[in-house]
Amino acid sequence: YNKLSGMTGTAETEAPELLDIYGLEVVVVPPNAKSCRSDLSDLIYGTMDEKLDAIIGDVKACQKMQQPVLVGTSSIESSENISLLLKKDNIRHEVLNAKQHQREAEIIANAGAPGSVTIATNMAGRGTDIVLGGRLPEETSDAEKLAWKEKHEAVISAGGLHIIGTERNESRRVDNQLRGRSGRQGDVGSTRFYLSLEDSLMKIFASEKTASMMKKLGMKEGEALEHSWLNRTIANAQKKVEGMHYDARK
Repeated sequence: YNKLSGMTGTAETEAPELLDIYGLEVVVVPPNAKSCRSDLSDLIYGTMDEKLDAIIGDVKACQKMQQPVLVGTSSIESSENISLLLKKDNIRHEVLNAKQHQREAEIIANAGAPGSVTIATNMAGRGTDIVLGGRLPEETSDAEKLAWKEKHEAVISAGGLHIIGTERNESRRVDNQLRGRSGRQGDVGSTRFYLSLEDSLMKIFASEKTASMMKKLGMKEGEALEHSWLNRTIANAQKKVEGMHYDARK
């Protein structure tokens, strides 16, 4: 090709590789509307079970406020595990993964409805915006439009779509894609990642240091560690993995 170009919402973290391999410069286009999304600090727990308990607690709190929740997982196995825990607590939800491919459009259409809970793997449902209040069909009556408007405003009042990441991925780009499902086009929204010392990424790069800090602080079971230093440590771990993958692709 004489000219090579592309467009994506998550190219900035891959800018060095795109320049080095393809000679392509990455230009960040300013957003159409100011972001109103709140990206909350990561919460780190000692064990996987503690982390899962906290995730279920977050889902319950959101559902009580009628705030829609999207739980992002890295695998079908993880999504089904979260689903099982929600079923035990009688929490109605939808699971969006490769097994529900035919119902993908329907599930995404309702993922922004008040109090809805949706579990999705990283790739599932991408390319489709989640509309706050649920998607409004093209042909609707005035009464249906009014009912949708009330739902839309209720979700905004509740804080918009809340994203829960069940772990940090090896690639920051994948995490950014999950976060980007919330706060579209200036909508309100929030995101939070939950981690444990038993997560793959933490085991490799941050487990010993973080465990030592937890011990010094005398943290009890179920308590989470939250600090900007940890966010930087995790980001650096992701950069190391990205660098290793980059070297393997060269």
